[in-house]
Amino acid sequence: MKVYVFADLEGVAGVCKFFQTREEGPPLDAARELLTRECSACVDGLVDAGVEEIYVRDSHGRPYNFVPELMHPAARHIVGASGAHKPILSECNAVILLGFHAMADTPDGVLCHTQSSRRGNKFWYNGRESGEIAQQALIAGHFDIPVIMVTGDDATCREARDFLGEGPVTVSTKTGLNREGAVMHAPALARQRIREGAKEAVARADECEPYKIDLPIKGRLWYPSKATADWRPIHLGTRVDDFTIEATFETALDILQF
Repeated sequence: MKVYVFADLEGVAGVCKFFQTREEGPPLDAARELLTRECSACVDGLVDAGVEEIYVRDSHGRPYNFVPELMHPAARHIVGASGAHKPILSECNAVILLGFHAMADTPDGVLCHTQSSRRGNKFWYNGRESGEIAQQALIAGHFDIPVIMVTGDDATCREARDFLGEGPVTVSTKTGLNREGAVMHAPALARQRIREGAKEAVARADECEPYKIDLPIKGRLWYPSKATADWRPIHLGTRVDDFTIEATFETALDILQF
């Protein structure tokens, strides 16, 4: 079995402020260590479950957030990559979304956003608003790969179940009070639960279905201000008003190519 882990930063235990995820310095350094240790806990669980090949991709912002000295030796780590990772993904059997966050404007979503935490944009596919959980699941679903586990705050776990059903394991790392406030689980406890969750997820993999929606996909990208929409170049699609771009995608691989 080959498992591909997408690792984001906002959903990690110990992280609840945007400065921890953006600005160079000690807070980001500490968050990077927390992220890498959660990835290693996940890899431990996958190894315990007998997974033969594990890839862990840095999916947050500038994709070089892992602390190299803390990388788990049983996994292969993908850093500094964008679309170049897809051939590797296509050969895997299951996907894990680790350290994820809820979509933009989720009331109890810690550090919630969709793609950009600064611009406030939102995405819809075939009329349903979707965040980064659905986006990554759609890309995996293109290759017939199911998501088997999602970790993050309570709102993230709820969103995962809403889109992916009850098959995937969900592991909560904190409970949101607002966008930058949380009741936090101790990182050591979160890592223990992630390790146990990864092992359970492998055992339950057959209960998980790839996430797919009807093709072609009707996509909509919305910005909260005209100035932001004016600034963003249009790569694909048509601007239909001051705030909105619409596009039709023949494949889920292109859903972010507005």
